[in-house]
Amino acid sequence: MNTPLLSVSGLKKQFSSERRGAAPVKAVDDVSFDIEEGQTMGLVGESGCGKSTTGRSVLRLIEPTAGKIEFMGEDLTALSSAPLRAMRRNMQMVFQDPFASLNPRMTIGEVLEEPLIVHKLFDRASRKRKVAEILDVVGLSPSYADRHPHEFSGGQRQRVGIARAIITRPKLVVADEAVSALDVSIQAQILNLLQDLQRELNLTYLFVSHDLAVIRHVSDRIGVMYLGRMVEAGSCESVYSAPKHPYTRALLSAIPREHPDQVRERIILQGSIPNPAAPPSGCHFHPRCPSCMDICKTQAPPTTAVAVGEYVTCHLYR
Repeated sequence: MNTPLLSVSGLKKQFSSERRGAAPVKAVDDVSFDIEEGQTMGLVGESGCGKSTTGRSVLRLIEPTAGKIEFMGEDLTALSSAPLRAMRRNMQMVFQDPFASLNPRMTIGEVLEEPLIVHKLFDRASRKRKVAEILDVVGLSPSYADRHPHEFSGGQRQRVGIARAIITRPKLVVADEAVSALDVSIQAQILNLLQDLQRELNLTYLFVSHDLAVIRHVSDRIGVMYLGRMVEAGSCESVYSAPKHPYTRALLSAIPREHPDQVRERIILQGSIPNPAAPPSGCHFHPRCPSCMDICKTQAPPTTAVAVGEYVTCHLYR
C-alpha cells in the first residue's frame, strides 16, 4: 500500500471545564485514520460527536491533547510555530459559515490575496493575476474581486471560501460542514465544484458532515463517530451496503428512501446523547444500543479489523 498523505493515530482532545472540580470534556478520544493522496475521507455522526474538533485538531487550529498527526512525512504535533506556518500552505480549510469566515471589511480580492502574502508567494502583479484566475476556477467573475462579502449570496461566498483554500495549491483540504448552511440546489453545485477541483488539482479531502447523503456522494472512505470515538471505518461502499456497528445502522436507516417502493426498517434510538463530560462506562453507546450486552456496560470494546481496511469498535465483533 502507498504511504498515506495523512495519518492520524491516537488523537485526543480534551477541553477543561470552567467549573472547579469538573471533569474535562473528551471531545476526541483516541481517534485514528489514514487518508491516501487524492482520496476523500468522510467523517459523519450526530452533532457533538467530535468530528469538527477532529478536523480542526488535524490542522492544529486546535491544539490536540495527545496523539500523532503525520502529514507529508512530517509529524505536525512536533512542529514549532515557524515550520507549522510554512506547512499550512499545503493544508487548508473550508469553514461551515461562508459569511463568518470572510472579513467583511476586506474586498474579495484582498481576502484571496492574503494567503499568498502570508506565504510570500509571487510579486504584487502576479498575485492579482492569481486572484483573477482562482475566481474563474471556482465559477465567479474576476470582476468580483473589488466587491465585499455582503454583496454575495451564500453559495457565492462559499465559492470564495473554496478559492481562498486552494489558491496556495494545497495537498489537503479539510471541509467542515462546507454545504450544510446552503440550500439543497446550491449544495449540489458546491459538491460538484469540490469534486471537479479534486480531479483537476489532485486534492485530498477530509470532509466533515452530519448529512449521510452528502458523505456518500463525495467520500471514498467513511469514519463514523460517536461521543468522541470512531466506532466504524471503511470504504464508502462497505459502510453503506453492510454497516457493522449498531449506531451506523441506525444512522443509515434515517436516510430518506430513494424510491417510494423501497423498503427500509427505521431504527429509532432511545434516549439522547450522553453528557461528554460524564460519558457512560464501557461502550459509550450502550445506553442507546438495541444490541447491548452485559459486557458493553463495563468494558470499552476494542477496535477490530473485520476486513481489509474495515474496522469496527463493538463487542459483537470481538
